[in-house]
Amino acid sequence: MSVAGPKPAATPTTVPDSPYLLRRAVAADAEAISTLIAPYAAADLMLPRPIGPLYEAIRDFHVALDPTTSVLVGCAALHVFDGELAEIKSLAVAADHQGRGLAAELITRCLADARGLGLRRVFALVLRDTLWTRLGFTSTDRDSLPQKVWGECIYCPKFHRCDEVAVSFDLAQDQDQPA
Repeated sequence: MSVAGPKPAATPTTVPDSPYLLRRAVAADAEAISTLIAPYAAADLMLPRPIGPLYEAIRDFHVALDPTTSVLVGCAALHVFDGELAEIKSLAVAADHQGRGLAAELITRCLADARGLGLRRVFALVLRDTLWTRLGFTSTDRDSLPQKVWGECIYCPKFHRCDEVAVSFDLAQDQDQPA
């Protein structure tokens, strides 16, 4: 499934060896992001993202566009909790673009943002951790995360039967090493 997005207002960049154009989301992307996420939310694979809160969080998002059609085919958000911790969330790739490394590119973009902000740790709540561990994330005890990260969980249809696992990436190791 591909979702027609608006004309890119932000300058897209290419990733080496990638056919996609990646850029920061702009307000006009909110509807396309919502449409991309909707089937995954309907299948209880991720939380739905209503359009209002998407506009509020649009600065958190990176999007990927198919370079030939300018259709929005992927998204991910980095949500900062405090001066040390952020969450990668709302990672979605259109079904007809999966298996091409796009999710990894979006995660890598979010990690780069976190580094640039001077954060020390990034986590994600995921159903399958294979991709994440391949990218250097480690399994984390969910109870080790601050209580405030569970704020959206009450909106999840699986709130009382959660099957997600926590993974985290320690950016402090990168920052503590000399350049």
